[in-house]
Amino acid sequence: MSTALEKFQRLEATALWRQTPDAQRRDVIVSLGDATLVVKDSNDRALAHWSLPAVRRLNPDQMPAIFFPDGDDGETLEIGDDYVEAVEAIEKLRKAVARPHKQSGRLRKFVLAATALTIAGLGVFWLPAALANHALRVVPNVARQTIGQDMQHLATRLTGQPCRSSDGLPAVDALQKRLKIRAITVVPSALREAIALPGNVVLLGRDAVEDFEEPDVAAGFAVAAQAASPDPLRGVLESGGITASLRLLTTGMLPERVLMRRVEELISAPPTAAADETLITAFESKRVRLKPYALAKDPSGESTLALIEAAPFTGQLPEPVLNDRYWVALQGICGS
Repeated sequence: MSTALEKFQRLEATALWRQTPDAQRRDVIVSLGDATLVVKDSNDRALAHWSLPAVRRLNPDQMPAIFFPDGDDGETLEIGDDYVEAVEAIEKLRKAVARPHKQSGRLRKFVLAATALTIAGLGVFWLPAALANHALRVVPNVARQTIGQDMQHLATRLTGQPCRSSDGLPAVDALQKRLKIRAITVVPSALREAIALPGNVVLLGRDAVEDFEEPDVAAGFAVAAQAASPDPLRGVLESGGITASLRLLTTGMLPERVLMRRVEELISAPPTAAADETLITAFESKRVRLKPYALAKDPSGESTLALIEAAPFTGQLPEPVLNDRYWVALQGICGS
């Protein structure tokens, strides 16, 4: 099987992809990965990951070939006559990984019955967490990034369009690089502090950059959000239930309704606070002063006294989060 994968990994084909029955077909590029079929746009951005064992063909022996992920025949991939070699490769690989071993009928029934009983007995407590843990271990970074980007887009239904003043965008870019966060988006409403999304993406509320004197506060909200949710995809799967984990394992994607539900939960719920020890470690790792953030959370300092007293960098300060020019630009990113 590994030899077959290596042989076909260089194959690519253009195709027509439809995500849902109501969506328009769009031109995509199809390539074969490690036991996955990857659907990409013209900018090489992954749109879907289908597990080869779950790939099914809607019209055997007919062209153009139409494939779909098992359990969701509303999402389709159409490959035309110009790429017969790619179609044959997909057929060979999906049949190879799905080929069952011959068993006696009695033994097979016994195994299936035992498996069903085991799943029924453990499913309520063990299976959802086990599936989620497995999905979190095997899902590739590109899938996490795609999910984070999709959630970022869906959040605009609640927050409004992201703030994008021409002067402010370079400041956001500087903040991303300083904090080693792949994408930071400042949103104009519905969010006061920050939330962490999969793929190292952070949404930062307008108030976090406009209501405070120091960039360390805005940076602190971003650092604290990631410290409170070290793997935001876990929250998505826990919110979506067992079907979300199964969908992610078989297709590499999650339904929009699951992502939107999690976005609504994150924005509507009070910010989750990490333990003080976790916050101190996170701020030290990102080299961000903790005291400005602690005083922003509680100006009296009473409830955050432990953070203030344990704040790192009380002696030699780290390099500034942003220079004055960038900080002023970031504060005006949402306009008047």
